[in-house]
Amino acid sequence: MKTPSTTHPALGIDHGEARVGIAATDAGGILAYPVETIECAVQDPVARIGELAERGGIHTLVLGMPFRMDGSEGTAAAKVRAFAALLRQRLPNIPLVFVDETLTTSSAADKLRQAGRKTHRHKPIIDQAAAVEILNHWMGC
Repeated sequence: MKTPSTTHPALGIDHGEARVGIAATDAGGILAYPVETIECAVQDPVARIGELAERGGIHTLVLGMPFRMDGSEGTAAAKVRAFAALLRQRLPNIPLVFVDETLTTSSAADKLRQAGRKTHRHKPIIDQAAAVEILNHWMGC
């Protein structure tokens, strides 16, 4: 399912307790690309996402939801929902949608390995690549 261009550019978010991977789409919704990894111990991820959204003219926030393999939600999903509530407070005029992020990190790591990257040394890059996977899933790619 292709998303309408009025929803782009969009920001993809791979939430983690230590790091938050960020990716974005182009204005036409054709391409998703990595943006940055926010180190939560160093920077407030909600504030940084707010800066990126405002500077980039973002129309949609796409947040990965960690469903269990059986489709249910666990404690990780509850943390993502709490994070989403903070994002909605900071950016009340930008729609936020959830996308199933099941296996996005392993898929991103596989793609990086195929490209010759040693994934154990590149966790921040994996977080960005997982955010790209989240956006691609949302865009129907």
